[in-house]
Amino acid sequence: MKDFGFYKKIIENLEKVNANQEENIEKAADLMAEAIKNDKLISVFGGGGHTTLPVGEMFFRAGGLANINPIMETALSVFNQALKYLELERTVNFGASIVKYYNLQKDDLLIIFHNIGINAATIDAALEAKKAGAKIVAISSSFWQDEMPSDHFIRHPSGKNLFELADVCIDDYNPVGDAVVNVDGFETPIGPVSNIVDFYIAHQLEIATVRKCVEQGIEPPVWSSANTPGGDQKNKAMLDKYRPRIKML
Repeated sequence: MKDFGFYKKIIENLEKVNANQEENIEKAADLMAEAIKNDKLISVFGGGGHTTLPVGEMFFRAGGLANINPIMETALSVFNQALKYLELERTVNFGASIVKYYNLQKDDLLIIFHNIGINAATIDAALEAKKAGAKIVAISSSFWQDEMPSDHFIRHPSGKNLFELADVCIDDYNPVGDAVVNVDGFETPIGPVSNIVDFYIAHQLEIATVRKCVEQGIEPPVWSSANTPGGDQKNKAMLDKYRPRIKML
């Protein structure tokens, strides 16, 4: 299949994550396993647009952790009107109000996805989580945070980058502009890679967390596919446990 190098670019990005982010993924998984050990939820937030999709990828997913608490605000997601979510992810204090509603407590864990990592909704969500005393794992791109001008209008008024606020930083190496394929005779790049790489990181986090739980003799809460024979029955105990605690169940 002629894909103009798209497959190669994806693999290069994934290999870069594998080569350079293993230690950070392990550190994040330590925090996730600790949350499971202490019977705490793992909250996940996406800072706007397509970066909200990894939140859905981690939530109520076959083979995924059952204690994932999606801090999912439809207004920031691709399921809102596009120009509306674009405005809202740039709106100061909007991200803080979302996180505040979920009432994070001291030493709770919040995973934040936003490959750009500089916009108002993302930074305000992180600042609100820090104010509550929560620990933050950030999945973002150092390229965007380092290369975007300090006075760029989408930046949070504080000028902070997401990686400055996180306890653990996982670089997805998403290039500025996201799209990685150039077709001769056409100026605008196509073929965005950020969600493919962020989905991979999300599942690597869960895999590492389950491994750590098993090594420590902890039973990790993992969903079976609800669409397989007996799936609903296998999931019933976890639904009974987490449905009163997770707003999106």
